[in-house]
Parts: sequence; structure tokens; C-alpha cells
Amino acid sequence: MESIWSASTMLTTLLVLLLSVIGQTDGQKTYKKGYLDPASTNYVLLDPVPGTNQARAFCLARGACRYKILTCPEQCPERKPQRNRKVKGCFLDCSSKCEATCKFRKARCTGFGSLCYDPRFVGGDGVMFYFHGAKGGNFAIVSDEKLHINAHFIGTRPQGRTRDFTWVQALSVMFDTHTLVIAAKRVQHWDDNLDSLLVHWDGEAVNVPIDGEAEWRVETEERVVKVERTDDLNTIRVTVSGLVEMDINIMPIGEEENRVHNYQLPSHDAFAHLEMQFRFKNLTDLVEGVLGKTYRSAYVSPVKVGVPMPMMGGEDRYETPTLYSPLCKVCRFQRPLSKHPRTEGASQY
Repeated sequence: MESIWSASTMLTTLLVLLLSVIGQTDGQKTYKKGYLDPASTNYVLLDPVPGTNQARAFCLARGACRYKILTCPEQCPERKPQRNRKVKGCFLDCSSKCEATCKFRKARCTGFGSLCYDPRFVGGDGVMFYFHGAKGGNFAIVSDEKLHINAHFIGTRPQGRTRDFTWVQALSVMFDTHTLVIAAKRVQHWDDNLDSLLVHWDGEAVNVPIDGEAEWRVETEERVVKVERTDDLNTIRVTVSGLVEMDINIMPIGEEENRVHNYQLPSHDAFAHLEMQFRFKNLTDLVEGVLGKTYRSAYVSPVKVGVPMPMMGGEDRYETPTLYSPLCKVCRFQRPLSKHPRTEGASQY
């Protein structure tokens, strides 16, 4: 454990210890069982190491890391470096790993659990495949007992083609009685200096600040939900404690990409879309969804490995009526229909 203690660090630590002992309450709410359960981000930030900018955290997660202090390495002293694209950030992990490591905070389109491009997936089994869906369609990416994620597809079909070119424009993340929507705004011409991010929480638009901690967060009875910027604009990390963490980039289709793939996109639409990578927690072995089923322990991919574009079918099995509906032929997530708030403007086309 860290041996350097400032007065404020000691005070913060004592307060946290006191709160954890007297019933997990902060004076305004009493947390249900699970609030201090293992979670990589279940910690309280302390003062940096004296004389440096190395961030430190006091871990609250149950297990071997509980009540320990983690310190960021000298190579990546800050949790949220200002130059995210070129500098690794410090990831403080208070789960059983109990470590502080340096990581780039952007989606890796070649990594496990990624969904990018004209939708190309890399499953939990490491197998890459394509799932085209349909322009204007909504499909269940993950459907499990406690989590459901839909994707809204945008696209185009040039003359002479038999299928749509498609991309993911919006995600709807459903859990407990809540819905979090992440979407890319429809823009005519892409500008790197403009933010194209849309976030809605239970039907209401929320703003993710650019300054300070550059994050929006809310605590429900069961979880902490957080959307934090990992670059100045158009790049975020979404965390739903105990369920999923997502790195999301908003990207356009550039002129060169349009030419090389012969998308024949109209000049008045940049086709801004999401590139993302998921890290799931506590999925059951009956999980469904285009991506979700690849996390089953006995899953064997049906796609033809080795071909240029291995295709995954099943559009009819995973299509949902709307972006906000958890209903499909094989979907597993259930909750009252009254808990499906509409979020106008998220799936814009």
C-alpha cells in the first residue's frame, strides 16, 4: 500500500471507511447490497502523489483489493490526459486484478467485442464476421437477463446492388428500468472541430461536458452509469457498473473510403456512425444477440473462416420493432413496456 499520506488523503480515507461500515450510506441515500461489490472503477480518488501528477485511488471493491491504494505509473500519471489520441491514460482497476496500467482509451476495431465499419464484428471467441442487417433496421446486439443492447443501422443501396451498405448510427442500452442511448448526429459535411455526439438518459437529452472531469454520471439504486470523454470531441467511454464498458468513436465516411468501396454516398450526408468495443461483465451462458451469443462458453462460430468477408446471418432472429424495444425472436431481456421511454431524434434515419 502507498505509504505517503497527506492530510486530505487521510481524511478522505477515514470518511470512506466510516461510510462503508455504518450501512453503506452517504446521509442522503442507503445503497443496496452490491454497491461495494467488485468493480474495476469502484474507488475514491485521492490527492496525487506529492510533487507529481500521479493519480491515486482508494479502492472500495470487495475482495483482495478492498481498502488498498493504487497509484498510476510514471509512464501514464493521469487518468484523463488531455492528448488522448497520442498519450495513454492510467486505468485504475480495483477488481481482482488490483492494478494501475497504461492504456489508450479508444475502441480497437480488431479487438475482442468490437463492432466497426460496414458492420464488422470481432466476437467474444475472437472470430471476425460481418452482419449487414438492413438500412433503417434495429437489431439486438446483446440480449441477456440483465442487459439488452440494440443497434440502429443506417445505410445506402447503390443502383445495381442486391444488399445495403450499412453502419451503426445509434445504440440503445437497456438494463434494470433504464435506457441509455448513444448516437451520432446526422451531419451533411464532417468537421473534426464539431461534436456529433448525442446522449439520452431515460428519454431526456443530457450534456457531456468538455471541461473538468469531462463526464456525465448518474447513480441509480443498483448501479453507477458514466459517460466520459476520452478525447476532446466524438470519443467516449461508457460504463454501466456490473454490466458493460464501451469505448465509442464517432466517425464519418470519408471521400477516399467512399471512392475505394464504391459506396456512391450522396454529397449531402457524411454518414456519421459509431465504432465501438465492448467489455461485458456477468453475462449468462444463455446470452443472445448478434455479438452476445459469441460469449457463450460452448459457442462454435458458423461463419466460414478464411474467406475475405465471413458473413453471419440471422437478421430475422435479431430484428427488433424499434431502437428502444427488447423484443425479438430470441431476445431474453424482459421488463414492463412502460419502462421503454421514447427518445426522439436519436435514430435520425
